[in-house]
Amino acid sequence: MRTGPGARGTVAAVEIRVDAARLQGELALPAQAGGIVLFAHGSGSSRLSPRNTYVARVLREAGLGTLLFDLLTASEDRDYATRFDIGLLTSRLLAATRYLVADSGAPKLPIGYFGASTGAAAALAAAAALGTQVGAVVSRGGRPDLAGAGPLSRVSAPTLLIVGGEDREVLALNRAAYAHLACPKALRVVPGATHLFEEEGTLEEAAAAAAEWFRRWLVGVPEAG
Repeated sequence: MRTGPGARGTVAAVEIRVDAARLQGELALPAQAGGIVLFAHGSGSSRLSPRNTYVARVLREAGLGTLLFDLLTASEDRDYATRFDIGLLTSRLLAATRYLVADSGAPKLPIGYFGASTGAAAALAAAAALGTQVGAVVSRGGRPDLAGAGPLSRVSAPTLLIVGGEDREVLALNRAAYAHLACPKALRVVPGATHLFEEEGTLEEAAAAAAEWFRRWLVGVPEAG
């Protein structure tokens, strides 16, 4: 792990080894972080996703550490079927969580998951497997339905689903998945937003909602208002 000073804390390039795969990532910790959020990106994306890196910056400004990493190697990502292998994506997220806890040298802080697209299914399936080891989950434009009804019903971490109001098919899938969740939960519909939250102000609204959710459930900051 290579570590350097960040604007407010430290930034480290990390390599997570899972069997023969070596997954590249970046662990950023603001000073006095109150929790760490692992990012599970969606199909065809990576740790360099401009949307996820923006959300990660907002979370760090809110006092939360972030771990952005590649769920797949470059060669794996070229296989369209692999991008939708929720079992594989979940196993990679679990491996990254083990790395964070045991090998990264990061402080022992509450852990959250942020998932987008297919990464949301992996985040929820991993949260179901880890139980109380995961403190909160946020999905942005995600496919939580791909986690399956069984894992969804076993998630104990407070879960926020954020969906664009104009992303109608995915919104319907999120509402169906939401019904299976038995944990503290909320569904946030961002008016005017399509799947990628490209419309003015929509990604900012989604990031602010994610930061508030993680601060509430990981750090214990009361909900605004």
